[in-house]
Amino acid sequence: MMENVHLAPETDEDDLYSGYNDYNPTYDTEELENDTAFQQAVKTSHGRRPPITAKIPSTAVARPVATGCGSKTSLASSMGRPMTGAIQDGVTRPMTAVRAAGFTKAALRGSAFDPLGQSRGPAPPLEARNEDSPEEKIRQLEKKVNELVEESCIANSCGDLKLALEKAKDAGRKERVLVRQREQVTSPENINLDLTYSVLFNLASQYSANEMYPEALNTYQVIVKNKMFSNAGRLKVNMGNIYLKQRNYSKAIKFYRMALDQIPSVHKEMRIKIMQNIGVTFIQTGQYSDAINSFEHIMRMAPNLKAGFNLILSYFAVGDREKMKKAFQKLIAVPLETDEDGKYISPNDDPHTNLVIEAIKNDHLRQMERERKAMAEKYIMTAAKLIAPVIETSFAVGYDWCVEVVKASQYVELANDLEINKAIMYLRQKDFNQAVETLKMFEKKDSSVKSAAATNLSFLYYLENEFSQASSYADLAVNSDRYNPSALTNKGNTVFANGDYEKAAEFYKEALRNDSSCTEALYNIGLTYKKLNRLDEALDCFLKLHAILRNSAQVLYQIANIYELMEDPSQAMEWLMQLISVVPTDSRALSKLGGLYDSEGDKSQAFQYYYESYRYFPSNIEVIEWLGAYYIDTQFCEKAIQYFERASLIQPTQVKWQLMVASCFRRSGNYQKALDTYKDIHRKFPENVECLRFLVRLCTDIGLKEVQEYATKLKRLEKMKEIREQRTKSGRDGSGGPRGRRDGSAGSDGGQNCGAGSRGERLSAQLRALPRTEEPYDSSSNKELDASYVDPLGPQIERPRTAARKRVDEDDFADEELGDDLLPE
Repeated sequence: MMENVHLAPETDEDDLYSGYNDYNPTYDTEELENDTAFQQAVKTSHGRRPPITAKIPSTAVARPVATGCGSKTSLASSMGRPMTGAIQDGVTRPMTAVRAAGFTKAALRGSAFDPLGQSRGPAPPLEARNEDSPEEKIRQLEKKVNELVEESCIANSCGDLKLALEKAKDAGRKERVLVRQREQVTSPENINLDLTYSVLFNLASQYSANEMYPEALNTYQVIVKNKMFSNAGRLKVNMGNIYLKQRNYSKAIKFYRMALDQIPSVHKEMRIKIMQNIGVTFIQTGQYSDAINSFEHIMRMAPNLKAGFNLILSYFAVGDREKMKKAFQKLIAVPLETDEDGKYISPNDDPHTNLVIEAIKNDHLRQMERERKAMAEKYIMTAAKLIAPVIETSFAVGYDWCVEVVKASQYVELANDLEINKAIMYLRQKDFNQAVETLKMFEKKDSSVKSAAATNLSFLYYLENEFSQASSYADLAVNSDRYNPSALTNKGNTVFANGDYEKAAEFYKEALRNDSSCTEALYNIGLTYKKLNRLDEALDCFLKLHAILRNSAQVLYQIANIYELMEDPSQAMEWLMQLISVVPTDSRALSKLGGLYDSEGDKSQAFQYYYESYRYFPSNIEVIEWLGAYYIDTQFCEKAIQYFERASLIQPTQVKWQLMVASCFRRSGNYQKALDTYKDIHRKFPENVECLRFLVRLCTDIGLKEVQEYATKLKRLEKMKEIREQRTKSGRDGSGGPRGRRDGSAGSDGGQNCGAGSRGERLSAQLRALPRTEEPYDSSSNKELDASYVDPLGPQIERPRTAARKRVDEDDFADEELGDDLLPE
């Protein structure tokens, strides 16, 4: 009987858990088809035999116990039941404890072996979605509405406001269709209110962004009046903002207060912002007491920089000095809420710590901290400059009080800026000595402050043409801060003033290397190259500067002037046209353009620009001279008279203009008026030879008796002229020294115009071309007036720009004085 009993194999008594990790090839279903033993077992009754007991010990397998005879027998149960796996009556009972998954009774009866259930076939296909169903149509339409709202918001963020509004309108139309379809299918309670709210809110926002304020207000009203929308009352803030933009301040305050009433007190930050809007609106309406109440409430509950600054403005408007001081102290005490700069300094040489510090040194959070600090400094500096002149008896005492308050706060570094601002105020009041004394106080400060003060001192001394002092303070500024572009620019200016253009260019280049946005250095290096006749390099500098300063009249003029020097009049005229578009009333630019057209032979265009120049500045002798000559050449002598009369008013000692007036009367046929004019000239200038010649000629033609008198005077003056010429000639022959030269020059002057107008005759090369004694000005004469433009500013235009260094607003005095006006009236 023991022959048919399958005994459990021996196991290692020392390791009860051995064999768990062994791989049993029986469970390898991938190679079952190629396993001959398995296939034979399936086809025959051999497979019905109990499987071999696994080596892994378990509760279902009894451990063999050695008998006293040395044999091993399996343990039986207490009831005498044989072990699982024994054969009873020739029937093999399967060992259920080790039966593999997938074996069933049907398999034992001869059915096909299918442990993975593959005989059942593939899973049935999913049920096709019915796209024509109402629920599916509603779902797709809702998805489309959401996409349109998102596209509208994206277009608004990209700046395409028109497209954003179109998308918002399209979303609104489709949302209304969606609501109607949903009402037909489901009950009204299932309508998506959140989607409706978002569509209407986006549409109102896009209307407001496109400045379609009535439509935006109507859309907001639809949201606010619908009781189904929760928290819709806060949108009245947006409605108040629209009324504020429309300058409807009463309604703006009304809606702000309505929104404030509907916002619970737990939303503290939002309530503070609405209170700030109310205060700003009160300032716009001039109700400063109400504005003060709003801002004081904010400063008590949640102080911030904007509210503190607006509170100072309100107190300044009502003129309350003490309250201004208290408000300034509150502004200084507002917490900045930024971390210390010390955390960005590595405490040790740990590489990991250094990498972390480098990563966060310029991240977005650090940039936000810098912006917040810069905004706080701007508010404090502006408030100090505003209240300092009024809170005390003088602005100097007021600045001192502000400096003391700032020194006792967290903004200690702003005290030096206030001191520099104090010097700027002295400059505004033309008190240069006090400004210099204030700036000299910074010579013993730290390097950055010393450099800023020395730069301003150099700038002041340069404007006063004290180049030695300007150079010494520029050296001090450069030594204190080698990377100060303003100091390097001022140092280059002092070298430029001494004529060392190459060295000046080196200073300007160094300033540009330290700060590529230093426009003063770039402008000055262009002037330097122009002085060195390196016109191509100068043109490159000014073209670069034009890309930075698009509407700078000085830059446009320099570009036009360089093209003129390069003998390219067409480009010069084009750039002068751009200059006139920037400064249309600049008379010198207009006359310059007229001169270029005249040199090109276009008299009509030249006349247009000369006439415009005369209209804006009717005292320019060169323009008056050209216009008078133009009318004489075009045979309109009557019109030329008014220009020469104006010239005689501007220069009453110049007899030439009065002679031109009389000549115009004579050419126009008005001999009596010409005779009266000549007589008036003779009374004023009795020794003028030209006037006597014309008097003799006119009296002879008309047949007047005074001709003999004028002829006698003319002979006497001509004889005096001969005597002077002989003396001059003898003086030159006798000695070629200075005395002879002086006598000769005096004689030549007197021969042309004796009397009070002799020295004034030497006006310019243009005026010498006017008629002489031997050659009266006549319309048939081939000589023309030389009306070419000569810039009277001369070296002033080429003066380099100065640079001031300070940590104050850019619109202060020092920046206003950076360069001389290019084309002053």
